[in-house]
Amino acid sequence: MRAASGERVYLFDTTLRDGAQMQGVDFGVPDKETIARELDRIGIDYVEGGWPGANPTDDAFFAHPPSLKRARFTAFGMTRRPGRSVQNDPGLAALVDTTAPAICMVGKAWDFHVDVALGCSHQENLAMIRDSVAHVEARKREALFDAEHFFDGYKDNPAYALACAKAAFDAGARWVVLCDTNGGTLPEEVERIVAEVAKTIPGARLGIHAHNDTDNAVANSLAAVRAGARMIQGTLNGIGERCGNANLVSLIPTLILKMGCETGISSDGLRQLTHISRVLDERLNRAPNRHAPYVGESAFAHKGGLHVSAVEKDPRTYEHIPPELVGNRRHIVVSDQSGRANILARFRDIGLEVDPADPKVSALVELVKAREYEGYAYDGAEASFELLARRALDRVPEYFRLIRFRVMDDRRVNARGELVTESEATITVQVGADQLMTVATGNGPVNALDTALRKALLPSYPVLADMRLVDYKVRILTPQAGTKAVTRVMIESADAEHERWTTVGVSPNIIDASFNALHDAITWRLHRAGA
Repeated sequence: MRAASGERVYLFDTTLRDGAQMQGVDFGVPDKETIARELDRIGIDYVEGGWPGANPTDDAFFAHPPSLKRARFTAFGMTRRPGRSVQNDPGLAALVDTTAPAICMVGKAWDFHVDVALGCSHQENLAMIRDSVAHVEARKREALFDAEHFFDGYKDNPAYALACAKAAFDAGARWVVLCDTNGGTLPEEVERIVAEVAKTIPGARLGIHAHNDTDNAVANSLAAVRAGARMIQGTLNGIGERCGNANLVSLIPTLILKMGCETGISSDGLRQLTHISRVLDERLNRAPNRHAPYVGESAFAHKGGLHVSAVEKDPRTYEHIPPELVGNRRHIVVSDQSGRANILARFRDIGLEVDPADPKVSALVELVKAREYEGYAYDGAEASFELLARRALDRVPEYFRLIRFRVMDDRRVNARGELVTESEATITVQVGADQLMTVATGNGPVNALDTALRKALLPSYPVLADMRLVDYKVRILTPQAGTKAVTRVMIESADAEHERWTTVGVSPNIIDASFNALHDAITWRLHRAGA
């Protein structure tokens, strides 16, 4: 069975759980909330939030889950343990006690693992799968079953691996997901095995979960779709344990633009792919992969000479798709042209109506390029971009003006013999005709500066009372400069209505970069409030 144009393929994102197993990745609750909302916005069908009961971060995230408009928020866990009933298994209880409408459970599908890891009979493992799926379904939740090491199990003992998958299917699982857990299966094997499984379990109930240990996770996922599977599990930018997971950022445009499959991703959502890819990288405080397919800065880059001449005559010569379809842009290295369409698209996203012929648009394009060359990154800082755009169009009041600030750190031993570091900030600002000076202490220089600034502004702008800083990230842009390096600061703020916004500041001085980001954060809040 081969995927035909127009067939529906469902997308399951596991960035927040499987992606978090990548070395160096550590999501906080604010990170998870932001990424979940971005995934929901582009039209992903399932967003797996994590493993309730596994760690305090996931417990906090599931205690107050994000409100998603399109995606089904999904909890992940295991089938019941050997020797326990579904009513007496703490792992299952943690899953069904959440409000997640979908629950994905992993279970063994390789007889070798049943013997060695579980130490129970093969029949008991089948009962564990059946009982767990039925338990979730009985509670009116959508049950999904991840058949762990399915392909290894199928190659060793096809009958038993298939029996495990069928146990979940017969118990009512909406999706039976075939997992290439160690990433060692090749595309031709995946296509053959999935086609064989689809003779027993309909393809409309089959999913694929591929790891990237042979650099074939995307190819394996596409092979599974060709063989009949209609759901793909993957992560943004392919992050995940060891070598990563199937990269949804590559899979989504390939499914839609190359294979003609229908997904929950609209054309508008497709144009957000470059943006969401870079948002994740900013959250992880790492540089985006310039050479990433579809979304990398160099994915549609052309150097001077024959290629540029050919592309300018007909882009199809060296571009397999128009870059604008995925929110990227053509980059001619010698002239650095284009970018206008992207800027106009961002205007639409923030609700800014602009005449495309306005010469200020061209000026803003050049300004953005210059700022990005300096180190600014607006894909992860939409509030700063909105202010930059509105300022270029003369549409943002100057709510306050900095006159000066001074920050001091005092590291000493206190009266109790404890080593402490105290930060104090003094700031002078002008608000209207008034010049105000305030002093505040804080937990670090940025907190002290933030406290002093808002202490000065609150009497004039009480709307700032419920604003708080929820995340702060610093990235070194010029590590070769050592302690003189240019730094980029990203600040995420929130208010009592749980609205979040991110701003950016860049400077060789980390305090100055922080103030720039704080200034934008406060200005954006005041502008949104109609101050």
